[in-house]
Amino acid sequence: MSDYEVLEMGGLDEWRGHYGGFRPESSRDGRRVVDHDLTMQYIGMTANALEPGEEAGYWHTHSRVEELYVFLAGRGQMGLDDEVVDVGPGTVVRVGQDVWRTWRCVPDSPEQLRWLCIRAGGSELPHLPDDSRRDNDRPSPW
Repeated sequence: MSDYEVLEMGGLDEWRGHYGGFRPESSRDGRRVVDHDLTMQYIGMTANALEPGEEAGYWHTHSRVEELYVFLAGRGQMGLDDEVVDVGPGTVVRVGQDVWRTWRCVPDSPEQLRWLCIRAGGSELPHLPDDSRRDNDRPSPW
């Protein structure tokens, strides 16, 4: 048996309909903790959607976890320590340990702010993956 799983989490327009979080007090509409739905060993991911004018309402930081925010739709802003960064489709923000962060969908955004937050912790990844193998002779399945 192969070690993979598939989750159909719906298109971007369906993300807002999911209610989730890491704890009951931090759960909200528009958040799906994908690593609660899939067996993930070294990474975690949330799929998020905020309405125009909606904001996280809190700041947070991690002492061990690094996060990568990949913005897919809408317009928003991230507070990163003492700075504010504009974000939108195609913006990718890496946030290291001990950096305070918060985010919002700006009130005049043409649509919901939607993004993936990818989390990882533990040891550093090698610059070039050193655990891969390639088979140039294996035929493609399509």
